[in-house]
Amino acid sequence: MATIQKELSLEAGASSVWDALRDFHAVDTRVAPGFVTRSEEDGDTRIITFSNGSVAREMLVSSDDAARRLVYAISNDRLKHYNASVQVLPEGDGRCRFLWTVDFLPSELASYIDGQMELALKVMKPTLDNATPLHAPKQTQTA
Repeated sequence: MATIQKELSLEAGASSVWDALRDFHAVDTRVAPGFVTRSEEDGDTRIITFSNGSVAREMLVSSDDAARRLVYAISNDRLKHYNASVQVLPEGDGRCRFLWTVDFLPSELASYIDGQMELALKVMKPTLDNATPLHAPKQTQTA
């Protein structure tokens, strides 16, 4: 099994970046616009179209608000296994780190997957640097 890890230092707060990432079905507008040209919701799955014309069915495995971590998986004829996680770690002063880890089989796809991740990061960096929350934090009422 192959593993590829990528990391970005971002000029945005962790809560703003997490708000964009946790919006699973809006990857085409809030995370990687242009690299992902379309995201179609199908329950806990998104069917995404990439700029190179390929299409993937990504299933949401878990989304953990406390850890700011999201996991998704792809299952298709080309990939025997594909599991990815993204996580946002605060770094103070309105900055954070974005971690992206992908485990997959067959390992022979490493060059292709690494290249696609690099292309995605070129779009994600400026997009996430300018992330603004769309979802207001939940308010608790006190009596």
